[in-house]
Amino acid sequence: MSVHGMKPIWYFVGLILMVMGGIILLSGVNDLMNPPEIKTKLAELHPGIWWGTVMVLFGSVMFLKTRKGSV
Repeated sequence: MSVHGMKPIWYFVGLILMVMGGIILLSGVNDLMNPPEIKTKLAELHPGIWWGTVMVLFGSVMFLKTRKGSV
């Protein structure tokens, strides 16, 4: 009988960051394709695309580093 250990918390943090980053990234791409009528001062920098990408990449690194580990 094999006993499976628990996943570390960073596994779930990475998973959540990937999902939330993906949602922010898709929202940023949507704003790029369909610009809103009211623009903010820094809208041309597309922060949703940048932060979504950063969150997806960081979450992926955390997820992949801890996916086989167990506590």
